[in-house]
Amino acid sequence: MAILRGTAAITTAELTQMLSGTPSQRARAILAAASTGHPDAQVMLGQILLQGQGIERDAQLALVWFRIAAAQQNAMAYNMLGRCHEHGWAVPADPTLAAEHYQHAADQALDWGLYNLANLLATGRGVKQDLERAFSLYLQAAQAGHAKSMNLSGRCYEDGLGVEADARKALYWYQCAAAAGDFRGQYSLAAVLAAQGQIADAEQWLRQALTGGNLNFLRSTRAALLQTAQPSIRALAIDYHRRAAELGSPDDQACYAALTT
Repeated sequence: MAILRGTAAITTAELTQMLSGTPSQRARAILAAASTGHPDAQVMLGQILLQGQGIERDAQLALVWFRIAAAQQNAMAYNMLGRCHEHGWAVPADPTLAAEHYQHAADQALDWGLYNLANLLATGRGVKQDLERAFSLYLQAAQAGHAKSMNLSGRCYEDGLGVEADARKALYWYQCAAAAGDFRGQYSLAAVLAAQGQIADAEQWLRQALTGGNLNFLRSTRAALLQTAQPSIRALAIDYHRRAAELGSPDDQACYAALTT
């Protein structure tokens, strides 16, 4: 992709080269590129404005830049508009409007758009619940290499959500998600392996999930691990509690202390 900048042009490759240096230097480079009309840079600018990376956080301005890029039919811009409307970033939360934006992104086969639209369809938020369509979108995104969708495709196959249950296909997609680095996929694979008696392999994937997992995942998983029958896996619950204590609140620290004192 290239756009005119006076008599020159900025390509996506050149934009990538501009993203070195400190956060503030990157922010200035992205702003300069976005100001020339480059839609990828406009989306990047919106994202760093949301997060306050090298630039003052401003969700309202982020929304403006997403809309500018979406006017150029940029798929990721539509996806980010969907996220703003789903989560109430700079606008009232509106899952129905979020679904409309995700649909535009999905129509361009953007993996994140497929995934986010599938999540709304799976839960019936803003749209009529449709498990079959949700599975179809997860699978499309998974086949495009989207790790989170790989895990959820596996979940659909395991539980028969929108598709006939198929343990073999579930295992395949969990393996793909785990190999792609998705911590929930790593946990899903570990659960299947543990059920099959492959304890050492299950522990390996649980440790990898521990390394990459976010706080919400750690909180939900630590309790499940405490309930497992396998002692070596149950012992990993302490590591999950420890990591949650490092990342979380005083409640997480108290929960960890209760296990270790």
